[in-house]
Amino acid sequence: MASLTLHFFFLTILLPFTFTTATRDPCATAAPDGSDDLSIIPINAKCSPFAPTHTSASAIDTVLHMASADSHRLTYLSSLVAGKPNPTSVPVASGNQLLHTGNYVVRARLGTPPQLMFMVLDTSNDAVWLPCSGCSGCSTAAPAASFNPNSSSTYSTVSCSTAQCTQARGLTCPSSSPPSICSFNQSYGGDSSFTANLVQDTLTLASDVIPNFSFGCINSVSGNSLPPQGLMGLGRGPTSLVSQTTSLYSGVFSYCLPSFRSFYFSGSLKLGLAGQPRSIRYTPLLRSLHRPSLYYVNLTGVSVGSVQVPVDPMYLTFDSNTGAGTIIDSGTVITRFTQPVYEAIRDEFRKQLKGPFSTLGAFDTCFTADNEDVAPKITLHMTSLDLKLPMENTLIHSSAGTLACLSMAGIPQNANAVLNVIANLQQQNLRILFDVANSRLGIAPEPCN
Repeated sequence: MASLTLHFFFLTILLPFTFTTATRDPCATAAPDGSDDLSIIPINAKCSPFAPTHTSASAIDTVLHMASADSHRLTYLSSLVAGKPNPTSVPVASGNQLLHTGNYVVRARLGTPPQLMFMVLDTSNDAVWLPCSGCSGCSTAAPAASFNPNSSSTYSTVSCSTAQCTQARGLTCPSSSPPSICSFNQSYGGDSSFTANLVQDTLTLASDVIPNFSFGCINSVSGNSLPPQGLMGLGRGPTSLVSQTTSLYSGVFSYCLPSFRSFYFSGSLKLGLAGQPRSIRYTPLLRSLHRPSLYYVNLTGVSVGSVQVPVDPMYLTFDSNTGAGTIIDSGTVITRFTQPVYEAIRDEFRKQLKGPFSTLGAFDTCFTADNEDVAPKITLHMTSLDLKLPMENTLIHSSAGTLACLSMAGIPQNANAVLNVIANLQQQNLRILFDVANSRLGIAPEPCN
């Protein structure tokens, strides 16, 4: 059994958690104390190879841009619980190479000697895959994202006759003798798809070395170019990072996301039991028979100030068969509720704050920032846990600082959703602990900055 603390960073530059006078590359993967460090950074941050080379976007502009991609994410999550499209589908915005499954990329190393990779971190996905060198149709915008199997002495393919192969979605193993290499097809967005081989190699997370880690090695893409980053799923399925490292980390991980308001953003991901907070309150993690990988919680109500808003329980009640209920998700930017729930929250918020109100992007309840001091706090009521959101998790400000907006929204109508989604903006400056083995979610305040 082991534990690992990994640091991640947000927006324009990486800054160590403790200050030092020594000159240091802000994008280095070594911690300031000389120990190993695995950074997780936003996909558009300076230290991400996928960041725009020139941008003058403010923090609010960045959030608005990311929130605009939520509709693709929500449509995907809703399709999973509704059982409509192929469950292997991963949404990609039309004409856009950004994979809408997460906003953070994790630095990991694969192979021997280790090759530095950048992979999207996603709590609602089981898949682990990345583009491999020689891939037909893969993006060449970020060469560092391609894994070169020929450069690794520990690389091996997986045979169709193995148990691991049967767990791959979209399996395309032919009937042949001797058994052939395990391969699979997956689709994402519209008319796009990719083919991959299921392979194994050594995964290095900071100082932890995980041999024979299984992942998809993408070799062909059709349709829109595959996003240059791979995917590191933290769901509960058999092929996720969590499941493949159970003997090492006991199915426990946690993260702390930094505030959007700070100029320098830093936080941490912790794998394993050691180092997790002792003073933390838990709520049960629920499992849907229809979509067992999603992390459901039992949301029983929402309060605005001291008023618990009237909501028909049918919009909150967890249903294992249909997948209705509430999930906590790292890949959605702003918390979304089914429309009746959101309207009840919004209307009570407006009633207590008064107006006038305006809109800004995805936010329909914006007001002059001078009234922020009297804005009511919002509390999410879950089984055995009441999460009173800090004001920085409730409001977001315009770039000029003159407007403050309620940073929540309703599920878009085209998503046809039965899900409420607690998103990453509302998780900031909180330690979110997933104890998969004991089916519980822990939440504790923590200054991630």
